[in-house]
Formats: sequence, C-alpha cells, structure tokens
Amino acid sequence: MAEKKDMENMSKEEQIGFHKGSLSTLAKEMQELTRILQIVEQLMQMHVKSLQELGVDLTKEIKEGEKEESQKAKKPIEDMLK
Repeated sequence: MAEKKDMENMSKEEQIGFHKGSLSTLAKEMQELTRILQIVEQLMQMHVKSLQELGVDLTKEIKEGEKEESQKAKKPIEDMLK
C-alpha cells in the first residue's frame, strides 16, 4: 500500500523509468533461470546416458516408482505421518 502511494507521488516519467527498469531486471533474471535450467537438463541427460550404458532400465524404474506413489496415495494421511 505504501508503494502505491509512492507511485502516485512520482512523475509519469519516473514511473515509466521505474517500470522499464523493473522489466529489464526481470528479463535478465528470466534469462539466467533459463540458462540454469539448460545446465540442469544437460547434467540429467549425461546421467541418463551413463545409467543406460550401465544397463539400467530407466523406464522400468519409472513405472515402479509410479506404482509405489499410487499405493502411497491410497493410504490415509494419518498412516503416512507415522
């Protein structure tokens, strides 16, 4: 609420500058997050490739994990908290 009062006291040019600056900063933050996600994706692909080379069937493990998750979901929450 105090920020809104501050904005009302600013000139139109100052408000425009403030919003443009904010958008510029947020766009840079989004670019950095995208870069980090790309790095994480590359690392995950490397690990998947290594596991496949070692003979690990990831699709089988994913299906088993989904099966376990569905069984956990059927239990009452009280049982899961114990």
